[in-house]
Amino acid sequence: MAKEKRVGVILAGSGYLDGAEIQESILTLLYLDRRGAKVVAMAPDVDQMHVVDHVKGEPTSETRNVLVESGRITRGSVVDVKTVKADDLDALILPGGFGVAKNLCTFATEGVKLTVNEDVERLVRDMANAGKPLGFACIAPVIAAKVLGSRKVKLTIGNDPGTAAAIGALGAVHVDTPVDQIVVDERNKVVSTPAYMLGPSIAPVAAGIERLVDAVLEMA
Repeated sequence: MAKEKRVGVILAGSGYLDGAEIQESILTLLYLDRRGAKVVAMAPDVDQMHVVDHVKGEPTSETRNVLVESGRITRGSVVDVKTVKADDLDALILPGGFGVAKNLCTFATEGVKLTVNEDVERLVRDMANAGKPLGFACIAPVIAAKVLGSRKVKLTIGNDPGTAAAIGALGAVHVDTPVDQIVVDERNKVVSTPAYMLGPSIAPVAAGIERLVDAVLEMA
């Protein structure tokens, strides 16, 4: 019997404007579960950059914790990314959402001068060093570009010129890609898909994420 594959999923909160993109996150979890993978959901135990009212699209005065909010997506099954090591996993996937650029790194405020949460960076780097596959959806490839840019990793966020240029400035290679497709860097074992960087709706986003999950598991 084939060994059950343990796949880490790093979340950035709950809600596309200030946390993880919920549809991308759920689709990732769904396709991993359908393929028999054991999911290890995780998030950093830090405050969100800010909280956004998703009806009004405006920041509020609330304070919320990224780990606690991520638990809303996983029915409470989530751990602090600080406690997870590359040895614990066969693969790692990062769904998108503005929280990736606000809570997992500082791309939203600092662009190409971004820093990545130290525990997220450690895990991504250690997975790459161990030759284990990584998947990045939506805006999450900017983290791959920052952490793995020296490897000339191939990535996609779709076709947004500004974000593609930032990925290139970080040393990675951007490939324009439709929403329902993926870019696979076989050498670095990195898979990416545009998801809601392109949208426009859940069906084509789902097609890309399903392909991403399949490609990551195939390399695991």
